Amino acid sequence: MFSTSSFSQNSKEFDLENTYLNFPVSWDEEFHTRLELVVDGKAVRTFDIFLPDKEPDFWVFMDIGKFKGKKALLKTSSGEDMKGLELVYQSDDRTYLENVYKEDYRPQLHFSSIRGWHNDPNGLIYYDGEYHLFYQHNPYGWGWGNMHWGHAVSKDLMHWKQMPEALYPDEVGVAFSGCAVIDFNNTAGFRTGDEDVMMAIYTSTFIPDDKQEEAGMEYMERQSLAYSNDRGRTWHKYDGNPVIGDRSKELGSWNGRDPNVFWHEPSKKWIMILFERIGLSIFSSDNLKEWTHESYIETFWECPELFELPVDGDKNNTKWVVYDAGGDYVIGDFDGKNFTVENGPYTYINGEFFAAQTYENIPDSDGRQIQIGWATIETPDMPFNMMMAFPTVLSLRTTNDGVRLFNEPIEEIENLHTKEHVFKDLSIDEANERIGEMDTEKLHLKFQIDNVNIMNYGLRIGGDNINYTIRTNTFEYNEESFFSKYLPELGSNKISYEIIVDKTSIEVFVDEGRFTMVLARDLESKEKGLEFWSDNGTDMKIKSLEIYEMKSIWE
Repeated sequence: MFSTSSFSQNSKEFDLENTYLNFPVSWDEEFHTRLELVVDGKAVRTFDIFLPDKEPDFWVFMDIGKFKGKKALLKTSSGEDMKGLELVYQSDDRTYLENVYKEDYRPQLHFSSIRGWHNDPNGLIYYDGEYHLFYQHNPYGWGWGNMHWGHAVSKDLMHWKQMPEALYPDEVGVAFSGCAVIDFNNTAGFRTGDEDVMMAIYTSTFIPDDKQEEAGMEYMERQSLAYSNDRGRTWHKYDGNPVIGDRSKELGSWNGRDPNVFWHEPSKKWIMILFERIGLSIFSSDNLKEWTHESYIETFWECPELFELPVDGDKNNTKWVVYDAGGDYVIGDFDGKNFTVENGPYTYINGEFFAAQTYENIPDSDGRQIQIGWATIETPDMPFNMMMAFPTVLSLRTTNDGVRLFNEPIEEIENLHTKEHVFKDLSIDEANERIGEMDTEKLHLKFQIDNVNIMNYGLRIGGDNINYTIRTNTFEYNEESFFSKYLPELGSNKISYEIIVDKTSIEVFVDEGRFTMVLARDLESKEKGLEFWSDNGTDMKIKSLEIYEMKSIWE
């Protein structure tokens, strides 16, 4: 299985002959250690792990294919004894993955990584028939840490293939959030052949260890570049990193992260929006390497994005949108240097949702502003943790209250439909008679409620309950676990819903996505079925009801 020249309590030598190095992992933090993989005398991987010396809770892996034929030393970085090193082995297969995508709490309609923690989506980009999903990833444990850029690709935004890690921590810092662009004009000069260069722009965050903290070393957040000449399969760090250095003294804050970049055709410049201090900075560049600070907006927090959308689908009438990680947004104008707020702030989403990003380089023939966000929903006792929210389309529409941002599931969801149930003009009793025994593990629902004479109503989905109170325009979920103010359009007396139900989550799109909720399911409940209810049940009318049973994206 492996060739080892020697083993001690704090190191192990390998002749690297296989594709994967496999590590045991424990839930128990007493087994914490920091490991280094040294190849040709250089530490090529450094990471924290809970490394047990007995039967592990689960296994994780490191792709070592690029180092085949070399000798390597795996050691504890502090020199402490860790008997668990003896359990580490290399292989070409991973038999412990035989049940992958079938685990008890594995989302079946949403992306989640094969192993480890993940959070923010990064570098969402379409190129050459593939949607790339990069993401913040800890490949070696259930919790946050060891920030890499994980990578997956898809042909349809539904079915995903996980790829090797794209970006690893290095001497500049761990790889925090960022974006990706295609440098069609080779402005950065990294093209080596006929293939267009894919560029990653990300935050390198230096996080001091305990000894460095004692010595007074501080966090540093700087912006770096990496590039790929083979459609995102392999990546090279720019030798001149960071391209935007530490600005903490200038700003009075070490917050300087989450760059989002796009090509601005009117000014013929690359534009970056970056979270700094307690607001957002805008930079410009000719070549992605040298950046000029243009302006600052003192609003919002983390993972910003700046993009242009047509209003009501009219490409001759556009507005610019700035949004942040928490789902707040403003609408305005951008001239290449300054963003001017015209309306807002507003909120389009609430719940277990953070750090969304939209796809770069979507073809003009498609034209959609496609978004994926991080659904902050834990999966306890699993070898993976967290998931991505379902892909959606963002649009600006004119309402009685003005122009607002709408957010709806992408049409490709229909590719997952299996059996359908369609009804019209039902009372509560009529609806419940038809849907009361339905399996609620994975469903897609659409329905419209006539609100006349109803003060309070809801829908039970298995053991979870969504409740809407008209008098206060508020949603509640599972009693006090979620509470959100909803602002319906003026003059409306009907509400439409679209709901995606998965093993661990429920996503609710209200009024064609004018407002969205991402909710965590009660994993302890074993209840089945759907049930409508209201405070005076006979008066509630369900004008239309569509329910689609769904197939798994992993089939």
